[in-house]
This record gives sequence, structure tokens and C-alpha cells, in this order.
Amino acid sequence: MEVTAGMVKDLRQATDAPMMDCKKALSESNGDMEKAKEWLRDRGMAQSAKKADRIAAEGLLGLKVSDTFTSASLVEINSETDFVAKNDGFINLVNNTAAQVFVTKSSSVEELNESSYETDTFSEYFSAQVARIGEKIVVRRFITLNAAENGCVNGYVHSNGRIGVLVAAKCSDAKVAAALAPMLKNVAMHAAAMKPTTLTSKDFDPAFVEAETIGRIEAIKTENEELGRLKKPLKNVPLYISMSQLTPDVLKTAEDAIKAELASEGKPEKIWGNIIPGKMARFIADNTTLDKELALLDQNYVMDDSMSVAEAIAKEAEKHGGTAELVEFIKYEVGEGLEKKVDNFAAEVAAQIS
Repeated sequence: MEVTAGMVKDLRQATDAPMMDCKKALSESNGDMEKAKEWLRDRGMAQSAKKADRIAAEGLLGLKVSDTFTSASLVEINSETDFVAKNDGFINLVNNTAAQVFVTKSSSVEELNESSYETDTFSEYFSAQVARIGEKIVVRRFITLNAAENGCVNGYVHSNGRIGVLVAAKCSDAKVAAALAPMLKNVAMHAAAMKPTTLTSKDFDPAFVEAETIGRIEAIKTENEELGRLKKPLKNVPLYISMSQLTPDVLKTAEDAIKAELASEGKPEKIWGNIIPGKMARFIADNTTLDKELALLDQNYVMDDSMSVAEAIAKEAEKHGGTAELVEFIKYEVGEGLEKKVDNFAAEVAAQIS
């Protein structure tokens, strides 16, 4: 059967496949449009299989938040190149995948692939889109956060699509939960910018804290040597770097040292109660630098650095007549943990023409 330009145009509009592929598909299918579509799909899947060993470390994040702020999904889809990640077709695929994860509440890629999508499975839809785009594309990971009773969930994906955060809060009542939603987006934006690794200091691995303590103390000592040489004020060398290290015994020892200092200075004991709280707060601040850097709730809130994130959330909830506490956060960065392959373009071209 003769393949006309109009037939090729119709197939291209239906599949978004390259013109020459559409012409060949119609020739191989004797002009049958449906068979040609199947031919293009199978060819795309075969091409994807050939690319299976390639590393897909670029890509985008997709986010879907419910209108009631009680549920939100975050998904990472990887591509081989940053160029493809900027393609409208890829962007739509990411957004549609996030919506599918949100609707189906899938807990694994396998479950997502088997879920119903339009008139087929999501796997069939995804494969068709990959064939159109013409590059290895994979759903790397995704997660859905659901709010508990009187809870609230929100999220944020940065404008470059490469870093995203979900946060969840527990509130005293539904009214506070609803009012807190806008601030939670701001908290998610804060986390995207400040890149905490844990929610609180309690989540740190003790071995990590120990290693960081040694390293930070040695770094300050080295810096002080240079400051001393320049006759500049020395930095305080902390004993600790995290609240997780400040046990009741450590805090008591610090308080006893403050009392001894006040006594040696001849301060009347009756005014110690006015002085000790401030000095203890300073001791804790000096010995929790790791928390301020990497624990979300202990970081200075970027919207108002006079308070921590935890304090800012509590203050916002109080404005609405209740209480609130951040209970979970998830942060994704595109390609984190993946080793990006550096291609030798000249060698690749030579291999293809040899």
C-alpha cells in the first residue's frame, strides 16, 4: 500500500515520533495506522532496552499536593541528559507521573507500572513517552506523605526542578492545620535552600556526631593558631557540637562551672538565678553548631532568623489559637547518590561509524 504524506503526518501527530520513523512504521505495517503505532512502540521499547546500561543521572522532580493539604507526593524521574530534562514532553511526563503516584498511592515502581492509566497501564503510557523522547528515562523514586488527624502536609520544588521537599505537621486541631498550610510551604522552601539532613538532633548517627566533633574541634584549633599569629581574638573551642551530646550530667557540670565562676567573681548568690539561664543558653548555643547546620528544627528560620524553625512554627500556630509541631520532612535532590557517566563524544561517534 502506498504511504502518503498525509498518513505520515497523521501518525506523527498521534505519536510525536520522528517523521522518518513514522514513514518506515507505515511501510512495515502496510499502511495500517494501529499496527504502525504498535511498531513504533515496540521499536521504542527495544531502543530503551539497548540503553539499559546507561546512567540516567539528570532529570526533574514532580510534586502533587492535595487541595486540602492532607496528602502530597514527590517523585524523581531521571534522564540521561539535562537537555532532555528541559523538554516539554519530559516535563509533562514528570507531572503526570507525580499525579499518578498521588492518585494510586503506589508504594513501588512495580505497583505504579501496573496501575491503570487512561485505557491501559501506566507502564504502557510511560514506555510510549520514552519512545517519543528517545532517551533512557527511569522513575527512580517517589514518596507520598499523608497527614494524621489534625495534621497538615505541604511541599515545594525549586524552580530548576532539581530539589524538592515535603513536610508534615501535627496540629492541635483542624483549624490550626488549615491555617498552617501556607507556612509549611515556606518551611519546605527553607529546607530546599538550607539542606538539612535530619529533622532533629536526635536523628543523627552517634558515630557521625563523634567524627564531626573531632574534625570541627581540630579545625578551630588550626584556625586559632593562625588567629594567634595575627594577634586576633581566638575562637571558642567547643566541647560538643550537638544537643544529642548534652546529657543531663553534661548540663549539670556546665551549670556548676558557671556557679563557680560567679562565686569567684564575687557575685551575690541571690542574683545567680538571673544570670545562670542566659549563660546556660550561651553554653548550649556554643555547643550545638551541628544542629544549627543540619537539623531542620534547630536551624535559624530563613524568613525570620531571630528564631529557629521549631519556634517559628510554634509561633504561627499560637497566632491561630493552638499548637503545631513538624513531625516529618523528606528532601530529594536529582541525581544524588548517582555517579554521572562522562561520555567521550569522539569515541562514541567513532564506535557508531566503525
